[in-house]
Amino acid sequence: MTDRWTLLLWGDESVWENATPEVQERAMGEHGAFSEACEARGYRIVGGEELGFSKNAVTVQRPDGGDLTITEGPYVELAEHVGGYYVIETDDVQGLARLAGEHLLTDGGGIELRPVIVHDA
Repeated sequence: MTDRWTLLLWGDESVWENATPEVQERAMGEHGAFSEACEARGYRIVGGEELGFSKNAVTVQRPDGGDLTITEGPYVELAEHVGGYYVIETDDVQGLARLAGEHLLTDGGGIELRPVIVHDA
């Protein structure tokens, strides 16, 4: 069975928020090149999306089993936030990590690859 991995793409949101249309277009091109490179290597992209800014998040908590709270904004204030993700099937996580780093880290930030736990229905 092929493993499924989630790639969490994180960085400084202000860089993207202030990016020129040319910078945004270049970044989208890099994602396109990454997708093509995944296909060429047999890595199957099964999902993924760009995420909105953390300032538009809604956070739900129940601290220590107490009352439910729903607040506008991110869970924590950070300099870097998750800005998008991919879900990819591959048995070569090291190769996937290298490929992602080559294509998706041109402007800083980072990528965390985490295994997806599949529960049988």
